Amino acid sequence: MENQLAKSTEERTFQYQDSLPSLPVPSLEESLKKYLESVKPFANKEEYKKTKEIVQKFQDGIGRKLHQKLLERAKGKRNWLEEWWLNCAYLDVRLSAQLNVNFAGPAPYFEHYWPPKEGTQLERGSICLWHNLNYWQLLRKEKVPVNKSGNSPLDMNQFRMLFSTCRIPGITRDSITNHFRTESEGHSPTHIAVLCRGRVFVFDVIHDGCLITPPEICRQLTYIHRKCHSEPDGPGIAALTSEERTQWAKAREYLISLDPENLTMLEKIQSSLLVYSIEDSSPHVTPEDYSQVTAVILIGDPTVRWGDKSYNLISFSNGVFGCSCDHAPLDGMVMVNISHYVNEKIFENEGKWKGSEKVRDIPLPEELVFTVDDKILNDINQAKAQYLKQASDLQVVAYTFTSFGKKLTKKKMLHPDTFIQLALQLAYYRLHGRPGSCYETATTRCFYHGRTETVRSCTAEALRWCQSMQDPSTGLLQRQQKMLQAFAKHNKMMKDFSAGKGFDRHLLGLLLIAKEEGLPIPELFTDPLFSKSGGGGNFVLSTSLVGYLKILGLVVPMVHNGYGFFYHIGDDSLQ
Repeated sequence: MENQLAKSTEERTFQYQDSLPSLPVPSLEESLKKYLESVKPFANKEEYKKTKEIVQKFQDGIGRKLHQKLLERAKGKRNWLEEWWLNCAYLDVRLSAQLNVNFAGPAPYFEHYWPPKEGTQLERGSICLWHNLNYWQLLRKEKVPVNKSGNSPLDMNQFRMLFSTCRIPGITRDSITNHFRTESEGHSPTHIAVLCRGRVFVFDVIHDGCLITPPEICRQLTYIHRKCHSEPDGPGIAALTSEERTQWAKAREYLISLDPENLTMLEKIQSSLLVYSIEDSSPHVTPEDYSQVTAVILIGDPTVRWGDKSYNLISFSNGVFGCSCDHAPLDGMVMVNISHYVNEKIFENEGKWKGSEKVRDIPLPEELVFTVDDKILNDINQAKAQYLKQASDLQVVAYTFTSFGKKLTKKKMLHPDTFIQLALQLAYYRLHGRPGSCYETATTRCFYHGRTETVRSCTAEALRWCQSMQDPSTGLLQRQQKMLQAFAKHNKMMKDFSAGKGFDRHLLGLLLIAKEEGLPIPELFTDPLFSKSGGGGNFVLSTSLVGYLKILGLVVPMVHNGYGFFYHIGDDSLQ
C-alpha cells in the first residue's frame, strides 16, 4: 500500500500540461508604451517625436482593430502565439537552418574524467550514448522531474521534441515530424542513426526488451568505424540538410523520385531517436578556452550532421563531445537539462562503465545506401560549398572568465544575469560609441506551450549609465546611482516579460493578423526606428543566459554585422 501511495504521489513529467494557464494577450496601451520606451536610446528628438505620433495613430486606429481580432483568436487557443511563432521564426525561414537557426554546444566532460585523448572516441561514445538513452527511457516513463519556477510547474512540452523528431523541408514552409511517445501512449522508435565519413547506419538500442549496454554499443560503433575507415567514403547525403531550405526540399523530392527506397531510408533517419556523428577531427579545448571546439561543433562537417534533427550527438577523434540541434521544435533549456544529466552520470561513474562486459549476439548495424545520380552528387557538392562559404564568415570565441562569478555579484546584491547584460551594453558602447540594440531571452514556460519573449536590454537607463561611465566629469556616486537604476529597470522587465507582459511577441501577433487579413502593413512596422531598435529580428546583440550549470551553447548572431553572446554563470566564473 505504501509503495502504491509513493507511486501515486510521484510527479510525472507531463502531468501538469493540462492545468497550465493559457498565454495571455497583453494590453495594447501597455505594449505600445513599452515599445516607445525601447526605441528611445536609438532616436534623436525629431525621430522620437515622429515615432510617438505613429504609435498614437496606430493605437487609436488600426492597432485597436487588430488587437480585437487577436483577442478573438486567443479565445479559441490555449496559446495564440504557438503556431505563428513556429512558422515565422523557424519553418518559413528559407536560409540554411543548420547554420543560421540550429543551436549547438560542447559537452563539459573533458573538464573532469575525459580530457582530450586519441583512441577514446568509441569507448567514451558508447558510455555517453548509454546515458543519453537512459534519459530517453526516463522520459518515456515520465520520470524526468518537472521544471519549476519556485513551486509553479513550467511547460514540459518541448521535452517531447528531443527524441525521434525531425524537420522536413518544404518548398515554401517546412514541417516537423515527431514520433516520440511515452510508455503509456504507445510505441516509440528504438533505433539510432550513425553518420560516419559520408555514410549512414542504423541500429536498434533495445534487445530482448532491454537497453543494450555500453560494451554492446561500442561493438556497433566499432563495426561502423572500421568499415568506414577501410572502405571509400559515402556520398554524404546529410550535407543536403545544410542547404537553403527550398533547394533542399527540391533535392529531397528528386532523391525520392530516383528510388522509393530512398524515402524509406529518409524516414528511418527522421524517426531515429537521435543522430550520432562520428567526426575525424580533434578540436583543441582546455577549461580556459572552448573557442575551437565550439566553432567546430557549431559549423562542423556537413556530411556527418543531419541538420534537421532535433538532436545530433557529435563525437570527435580525441574523445570530446558536443551537440547540434534544430531550434524549431525546442529551445536550449531542454538540451541543458539532458546535458547536465549525462555530465553528472559520467562524473558519478568516474567516466567508466562499471557493469558487465558481456556482449550479446545482437544484429549488426544496417547501412542505408541511397540510390544517387550525378545530379544528386552535384547538389551535395554545391550544398557543402555554400555551407562552408557562409560559415567562413563566423568568428567564435569562448573563453572562461575566472576573476569572479555569481557568488560575488550576489554578495553585492546584484542579479548575476543583469550584471552581464549591463556589462555587455557598456562593452558595446565603448567599442562602437553608440548603444547596441539587444535581444535577451525571457522564458514564458509558466504558460501552456510557452517558449520565449524578447527583453530589450538596451534601455534608456542602461544608456544613461554607459554615458556616465564614459564621462570623466561624472562622479562615482552618480555612476553607481545610474547603474542601480539600470539594474532595477532590467530586473523588472525580466520579471514582467516572463509573466506574459512583454511586447515584441504581441506586436508580431498584430502584424501577422494584418497580413492574414490582407491589410497594408501598418506604419509602425515600416518606421525606420522599428528596425533600428531591433524590431523584425534586427538586434545587433543577440544574447541568452544558458543557465547556472556547467553547460555552454550558442547560435549565430541575428544580423550579419552582429554579435551573439551566450553565457553560463558559475559560482566563481563566467563563460
